[in-house]
Amino acid sequence: MKKVVLSLSLASAIALAEDGVVDLEKLNADIAAAKSEKSVAEAKLKALQAQIPQDTRLITHTELGYIETSGNTNTQTFNLDAQAKKSWGNHSGQIIFDGQYATQNQIETKNKFLTELSYDYSFSKHFAFNYLVGYKKDRFSGFDYQFYTGPGAKYKALKTTNHELSFDGNILYSLDSYESVNLDASGNIIAYPNPNNIPTVSSHPAYDDQYASYRVKGVYNWQILSNLKFDQELTFRGSFEKSENYFAYSKSSLTTKFSDILSGGLSYKVDYINLPAEGKEPTDTTFTANLIIDY
Repeated sequence: MKKVVLSLSLASAIALAEDGVVDLEKLNADIAAAKSEKSVAEAKLKALQAQIPQDTRLITHTELGYIETSGNTNTQTFNLDAQAKKSWGNHSGQIIFDGQYATQNQIETKNKFLTELSYDYSFSKHFAFNYLVGYKKDRFSGFDYQFYTGPGAKYKALKTTNHELSFDGNILYSLDSYESVNLDASGNIIAYPNPNNIPTVSSHPAYDDQYASYRVKGVYNWQILSNLKFDQELTFRGSFEKSENYFAYSKSSLTTKFSDILSGGLSYKVDYINLPAEGKEPTDTTFTANLIIDY
């Protein structure tokens, strides 16, 4: 009986082994056919994607803030932070404007703006050539104006559903034009806007500082919720010739959407000058509550 069972077991094992034999030639042929079908499908997908019309609309983002008080204090504060961008093919152009103006009892307490124009040419979805032109004016900084321009590159390091991270780097020609410094009879600096009309007895003349510089910039966007977003921008611009001559800028903002076009937001800006003009503070901060329009 044992012999019969052993024989049956051996026969079953041989049959299973024969059924489990893999036809390698047929399997390799199936793999080659699947790869061919995949290549055809990928080529068709690329061809279809190439037919999608590119978004060449002018896209704008505008942040508006205004505060007015009256009574014991009479103040007016106005903030405008605007961007416009247009793309065509591998090309894109962008212009930004960031300005603040404030008065107290009809006397200026803030008057500054920055505008930048940039051009990008994309080599891939991650890398792009960039050219930048910037102009900044701040009546309370001691600079008549600041100008910078030069080529660079952009790198999109991260882009997911909820997170985006990009970096810019530029080599620049910079021009800082310093205002004249007016002094009273005691040798004290007469600060703009001089509401008391203090007479000028002597002054240090205005002058220009031209130098080669660089700028690096990082931008991080976090879509926390479907209607809540956090944005962080950091910029550092410095001189190649004098390492202590540098400028830093930070903007942190939190935005909540009301509709496809309208949002509300809070922003905090820090503008730092490591070598401020004579008689000026190095750090200038601005906190604003804004109505935001995206179109």
